[in-house]
Amino acid sequence: MNMTPNSDREIFSSRILNYPLEIVYEAFANPLHLKNWWGPNGFTNTIHEFDLKAGGKWILTMHGPEKGNYENASVFKIVEPLALISWTRETQPLFDMEIKFRKLSDSRSEISFLMTFDTTEECQKIKKFAEPKNEENFDRLENEISKIQTASKSD
Repeated sequence: MNMTPNSDREIFSSRILNYPLEIVYEAFANPLHLKNWWGPNGFTNTIHEFDLKAGGKWILTMHGPEKGNYENASVFKIVEPLALISWTRETQPLFDMEIKFRKLSDSRSEISFLMTFDTTEECQKIKKFAEPKNEENFDRLENEISKIQTASKSD
């Protein structure tokens, strides 16, 4: 499956990580890790429900650094461990999200986000914020993965 944007309704972001695929996937699939890195810099998360299976719900509150709580509700559509997770958001802004996990070598992997909106206008409204914020998200993911790897080495 090609996950590069093929329309003006999509936002694509990816990062090559110097970590094994299994740890990258674990950082998303385990809500104890996910809550530590999901969202832009300064945000914290309270995950209320995380049922990682097709039809399962993901409900969280993102707490902004200045003020404000942002309620998020989504339903998972596809869950292929170590490969692909997709969901549909049920709260604004509405879009479909795909996260693809790809093994590049035993110690390197790639994660990519593909956000698909119903209209070009909705996509363009979010795009100017989403692209730099996704990079912050990837930075936070790398930080969390380094903690997971350090903890697993000390076990």
